[in-house]
Amino acid sequence: MIRRRIGTHRAPRGFTLIEMMLAIGVLALILAMLASAFSTIAHSKVHAEGRLMVDREGRALLWQMSTEVSNAVQTLVTPSNVALFGNGHMGNGLAIDTITMSTFSAGHRRAIIGVTPENIVTYNLTPNPDQRGWYLLQRSQQSGLLTSTIAAKPMVLADNVLSLHIRYFDGQRWGESWDSSSLPLLQQLPSAVAFQIQLAAPGGRVMDFATQVIVPMGIVQW
Repeated sequence: MIRRRIGTHRAPRGFTLIEMMLAIGVLALILAMLASAFSTIAHSKVHAEGRLMVDREGRALLWQMSTEVSNAVQTLVTPSNVALFGNGHMGNGLAIDTITMSTFSAGHRRAIIGVTPENIVTYNLTPNPDQRGWYLLQRSQQSGLLTSTIAAKPMVLADNVLSLHIRYFDGQRWGESWDSSSLPLLQQLPSAVAFQIQLAAPGGRVMDFATQVIVPMGIVQW
């Protein structure tokens, strides 16, 4: 005789509320860790690209200023209207220098009255109203041919400058300033000029750029 057991079969058991909460908590922790990792990678990428842009910006600024300084002129062929003035200033404990120079344009065009400088260029720093401790690097230019010329509106070349330090070499030593009007004829230009600039980069980093440029007309022996 076969006996059947009654009441021994039970339905499959489901998850309890505590088990569900634990599973959800673990999943949330894993997702939070993944989100944090992705966020870190994204921020690193943005900062790296920003620092690359600042690096290009700093190199371009040094190239432009160096090119114009190297085109400063003094000559015996025709008396030159030599003008190179460098003033040292301090702000927030850092150098915020200015420089004004008479310089040829890239084409070395002859002026109306001879070989005289055509452009008077000034680089100066003004505080950035949107970021404390930062400065705007401005470049202004006017013709050196006319006695009364209204200078063009300054052009902002960079808005994240922390310092600009310019030094001048007279053939024997480096100085912090230069005044061509107080020097003898044909000794009005420095032999070399050194630029050092600091730019603010993403992530609170400070990037330094420096170069030295020879002034050909400042080392010519007449």
